Amino acid sequence: MNDVIPPAFAFRFSMPVPCVDVIPRRGKRLLNLGEECRIHWPGAELSDASPPVDLRVAWNEAGLGVEIRVSGRQHPPVSNPDLPDATDGFQIWIDTRNTQTIHRANRFCHQFCLLPNGGGKDGADPIVQQLPIGRAADDAPTFPSERFTAKSETLADGYRLEVWLPGDTLNGFDPEISPRLGFYCMLHDSELGQHYLTVDSAFPVTNDPSLWQTLELLS
Repeated sequence: MNDVIPPAFAFRFSMPVPCVDVIPRRGKRLLNLGEECRIHWPGAELSDASPPVDLRVAWNEAGLGVEIRVSGRQHPPVSNPDLPDATDGFQIWIDTRNTQTIHRANRFCHQFCLLPNGGGKDGADPIVQQLPIGRAADDAPTFPSERFTAKSETLADGYRLEVWLPGDTLNGFDPEISPRLGFYCMLHDSELGQHYLTVDSAFPVTNDPSLWQTLELLS
């Protein structure tokens, strides 16, 4: 039976995010987040599906860490930094004020494309690209890729990508005053297709913050 309105549209989800003081780490792994940092995919769970991505998020006063493990691929990913939102990679949207009553992004709303490769002289380095949000009433400050830290690893059936977003690149990031972040994400994959946190592109999730969910920054 096909639902005209997907079940996830009827709910707003709040997902706990633990504080991890030791990130970003030095060495091979940038984050190495534990099971307690896993973010569940409500859209997939309500549809009895299993997304091909393990998403983990943690925070501390210095910023936000995002770790993605994609599995089920037959070949290594290929990312194109000239088409960051239409290539192998992961996209996230963050509203540092969690204002879920607005339909157009404001200066507290951010979009990032997290690419497992495509950077560096040989194209093997991961990239974090910040993009303006379509139809925004006001844009957040934009930062070059060099301001973000990323590490990636190609695995037998996919890849792992770890990204650190410094707090000063997230306009309005203040966990003490605003411990709830608006959040949305999607996987764009040439082999595995597109996978959304809740509802899909039939809804304007890329530019309407009222459709985003909530990350609860735990003390």
